[in-house]
Amino acid sequence: MKQLSPDPVKELEDLKRFYALRRDAIRSRLAEFAAVPSSEYFYELVYCLLTPQSKALHADQVTAQLRVSGFHDQEIDPESFLRRKESYIRFHKTKARHLLGLKEKFPLVAEQLAKPIAAIELRDWLVTTIPGLGLKESVHFLRNIGKNQGMAILDRHILRSLKRLGVIRRIPKSLSKKRYLSIEKRFAQFADQIGIPVDELDLLFWSMATGEIRK
Repeated sequence: MKQLSPDPVKELEDLKRFYALRRDAIRSRLAEFAAVPSSEYFYELVYCLLTPQSKALHADQVTAQLRVSGFHDQEIDPESFLRRKESYIRFHKTKARHLLGLKEKFPLVAEQLAKPIAAIELRDWLVTTIPGLGLKESVHFLRNIGKNQGMAILDRHILRSLKRLGVIRRIPKSLSKKRYLSIEKRFAQFADQIGIPVDELDLLFWSMATGEIRK
């Protein structure tokens, strides 16, 4: 990595100080992810399908509502849940279709997740199998069930943090697969350089940006 300019150096010092304060809480959160039972995998996928360009809190609320309503087992149109004003999910029509598609494919997903497959292979499989699930969402899901193995969730909070720290020069307007993997590689190299595992660094960035260690 190139020599850090004065501002990124200060950012790095702040990052390390904050990590020292939040390390135990972050590791505890990751342990909770690893303990998620397979019976919850469906709704973890629901959550990750809802999060793009919507508030994480709203995605969490809608997921909880769908769980209570028995969406997994009942014939329910999820669109009405997604368009509620108090927990609105953007692109609710498209995402509702994706949720219905997930219900059809989930038996296959559950079968795949039970196999001893490397996380990177699982990610690629999920992207090609589940409509609406991109690289970021697939890693998000795998992280939330303790199966990530060091891949990066490149959302806007992460990208902004990487730019401030001088890891990337600019925040891309869009993320092709090639660009995503290139930034993910830089993220992993940076994490290794400063001695903070990728999964912990991801939650650290989120905690610094939002004040919470959310999923």
